[in-house]
Amino acid sequence: MEIGMKLYWGFDLLALRGILFTVLILNFVFCCHFLLLQPIVAAADGNPDAAAALFNRVSQNIKMKKYSEALDELNAAIEADPALSEAYFHRASVLRDMCRFVESEKNYKKFLEMNGGSSVAEKELSQLHQAQKALDSASDLFDSGEFTRALEYIEKVVLVFSPACSKAKLLKVRVLIASKDYATAISNTGYMLKEDEDNLEALLLRGRAYYYLEDHDVAIRHYQKGLRLDPEHAELKKAYFGLKNLLKKTKSAEDNTSKGKLRLAVEDYKAALALDPDHSAHNVHLHLGLCKVLVKLGRAKDALTSCTNVLEIDGDNVEALVQRGESNLLLEEWEAAVADLKAAAEKSPQDMSIRQSLMKAERSLKLSQRKDWYKILGVPKTAPVSEIKKAYKKLALQWHPDKNTDNREEAAAKFQEIAAAYEILGDDEKRARYDSGEDVEGNGMGGGGFNPFEGGGFHGGQQFTFHFEGGGGGFPGGFGGFHF
Repeated sequence: MEIGMKLYWGFDLLALRGILFTVLILNFVFCCHFLLLQPIVAAADGNPDAAAALFNRVSQNIKMKKYSEALDELNAAIEADPALSEAYFHRASVLRDMCRFVESEKNYKKFLEMNGGSSVAEKELSQLHQAQKALDSASDLFDSGEFTRALEYIEKVVLVFSPACSKAKLLKVRVLIASKDYATAISNTGYMLKEDEDNLEALLLRGRAYYYLEDHDVAIRHYQKGLRLDPEHAELKKAYFGLKNLLKKTKSAEDNTSKGKLRLAVEDYKAALALDPDHSAHNVHLHLGLCKVLVKLGRAKDALTSCTNVLEIDGDNVEALVQRGESNLLLEEWEAAVADLKAAAEKSPQDMSIRQSLMKAERSLKLSQRKDWYKILGVPKTAPVSEIKKAYKKLALQWHPDKNTDNREEAAAKFQEIAAAYEILGDDEKRARYDSGEDVEGNGMGGGGFNPFEGGGFHGGQQFTFHFEGGGGGFPGGFGGFHF
């Protein structure tokens, strides 16, 4: 019995404490409610001081960029007294600042209706219309790619008359990103996120700006934060998974390159480049990687295109200049190779490997500018002496001036060139010097070298007898019919 009584009084005291705690909370809420609403009620009762205090608080909230709080106060005041005309005017201004143009216009018109006209309200209403029109124009200009003009409308009109316009601020950031002004875009979204750290659109756009600066880790963090707030946000999901896929393809290309799986690397590089052609900061590395692999594979034309893509993004990229020079060497485009390698050597004068490649290209260019005696005789560089002699005999007969009476001058020049070619290639020592890159010139008309008109004919080999008929025959030197 005694134990039962103790339990009873214990529960009774607990219940009493609960009741007292509830009374205290209700009292606190009532006091707060009274303190907050009292100025509004006083304003509604026509107390000028209370109304002034209300509008002063609204003004202070606006200065602190607490537009929602200002709007809540004005909504409460109008609800308490629908006849408080000044509250309509202030609410219209706040709504205009937030570019809620339709609601703002209704409040301006309500104020004008209640007060029979006001020059200040009419001016602000006009500014509202200007801001509304400018925002629409800026959006159209952005869609048509006229970014500079779009930015002017936003900065010089919309944000002047509607400084808290979130829509205009986001559009401005999109324009900045499209204009590749990523640093300013990051700065602007930073201010927006200070005001509202859960602004999904600001998180998306700031992440995108970091993405285009190739700061992928920071971009991913912004996308992840947004997706934690809204896992089904379509644009955030697309941006996040698109970036992850790009990084995956890039790593696969680099891994295949290091493993020597060059053909697979080519496909990976191409796949990564196709994901976002506008991501220049990252694509410059992909194009360069692809260029290097293509040079290794000997696909010079394709490599030339990839290297050029790098230089279109970064004209000072030394490695791209070197690789394009190597591509031109493979294509035997000697002048282009020299130009690229010389530019690379000027940008990196301490790199001896570049200087060696440049010397190789310059030597190849020099060799390409001298006469190709093998080509003149129509024989390969590996042709034996017997083949060279045979080719010379055939061409000498073909181009003898007496057999080309209709074009003697051309034939004489060709005949002399053929003789000069044999003068070099028919002599083992001269041919060796020529093949090593020395400048060895033949004149085809004797002067200490080979003379096709001398009785000896071919050097060091089969002897041919030249028989001239007919005296002068019109050929310089008085040659007649040329016979073997």
